[in-house]
Amino acid sequence: MSDGVAEQVKKFLFKSRSNRPGENDIESLEVFIPEQLQASYSFYTWPSAPVLAWFLWEHRRELPGKHIVELGSGTALPGIVAAKCGAAVTLTDCASLPKSLQHVQRCCEVNGLLPSQVRVLGLTWGLFLGNIFTLGPIDLIIGSDCFYEPSLFEDIIVTVAFLLEKNPQAKFLCTYQERSADWSIEHLLHKWQLRCEHIPLNNLGAESGIDINELMDDHTIHLLEITRV
Repeated sequence: MSDGVAEQVKKFLFKSRSNRPGENDIESLEVFIPEQLQASYSFYTWPSAPVLAWFLWEHRRELPGKHIVELGSGTALPGIVAAKCGAAVTLTDCASLPKSLQHVQRCCEVNGLLPSQVRVLGLTWGLFLGNIFTLGPIDLIIGSDCFYEPSLFEDIIVTVAFLLEKNPQAKFLCTYQERSADWSIEHLLHKWQLRCEHIPLNNLGAESGIDINELMDDHTIHLLEITRV
């Protein structure tokens, strides 16, 4: 229980054969995410999050020593996977939603993550307040299902453009669930001098016997890599 709201803990298991020469062992990682089913959307793990988490898991050899910032963390599954794989992670959510930030912190605690591995920070898209200037050098920005409401699209893009201007070698990896064919960020990317590539997801999880359609929960989910022009 948390704040009197019914809670359930969901287990996510990531596994794959070791890709190191001479090793045939199965590597695995368990992540536990507490969810509050009658609370706001940020307390629930949406289908885009496991997809991004699996992508990070399959690229886990690239993560140790990297500083990763997750935008709109919610239950923070992708960021927690990155931290468990050796990255230094900053998890962010809206600065005006203290209960959401507390829940992000709880998700970290449930998974035994230390402050040296993960920090939780209030960061509101489109607002350039104090916290955004404390992030330091960033290697990778991640986000799952940030593009869920068209009125917020430019706030997200502006925030990403600012962070990429400060860290031109970085990129923004984001998964999003297709909700309307009419929604597009193309004009905003052009306006803020960003480029976007779609990363194919056809083989995601294949080596681990994961059915990508099951992972997506029968939704259409895309993975984008956004960088500076």
